[in-house]
Amino acid sequence: MHSNRRTFLRQSLALACAAAMAKSAAAEKSLSGDLMSRMTWMNEPATWKQAGSKLTVRSRAKTDFWRKTFYGYITDNGHFFHLPASADFIFEARVNGQYAALYDQAGLMVRLDAENWMKCGTEFFDGRRHASVVFTRDFSDWSTMPDLSNSEPVWWRAVRKKDSIETLCSLDGKEFTSVRQGYFPPGVQVDVGIMCAAPEGPGFEAIFDELRLDLS
Repeated sequence: MHSNRRTFLRQSLALACAAAMAKSAAAEKSLSGDLMSRMTWMNEPATWKQAGSKLTVRSRAKTDFWRKTFYGYITDNGHFFHLPASADFIFEARVNGQYAALYDQAGLMVRLDAENWMKCGTEFFDGRRHASVVFTRDFSDWSTMPDLSNSEPVWWRAVRKKDSIETLCSLDGKEFTSVRQGYFPPGVQVDVGIMCAAPEGPGFEAIFDELRLDLS
């Protein structure tokens, strides 16, 4: 009888430990609520404030991420709030802003170094919002389409898989539209997070929430 009880207790303890380990592993693979506590700034903005899971950022004037193509200059002083990620992942955030000046922009960024990065999000030009994606491999490129809304926040998602990144956007955080897929160096640790910049204007306010990082 005592032997059966000891066996039962050992089995119960083993099951409890296994469940705790599985829960911990799941938490490590999907980070959301505590994500901002792990993130740091590259090029800190004029002001920023975190309230729960929402981050409000005021960008500095004359800030951008761009390399060479067409314009000939290199600018690497945009604001990037990031954390490291290895291998494949999905990063997502809901983004909105008081876009007003030419090229005001806010969204996501994946960055290996100054010569290799991707940014995607909402960008303001021709008097309206656009969905914008830039891939940079020493030289930057740029693709756009009409934004999903002229006033509402937009969910943006970056999916890194093998040697690529796919960018997607959504109005409800459930049904996503693929915007673009491009090459990105595989097998190396990168920084991933949220970014904003004001290349031509005096700076603007951007709001980020619903941040989530799923690791493979």
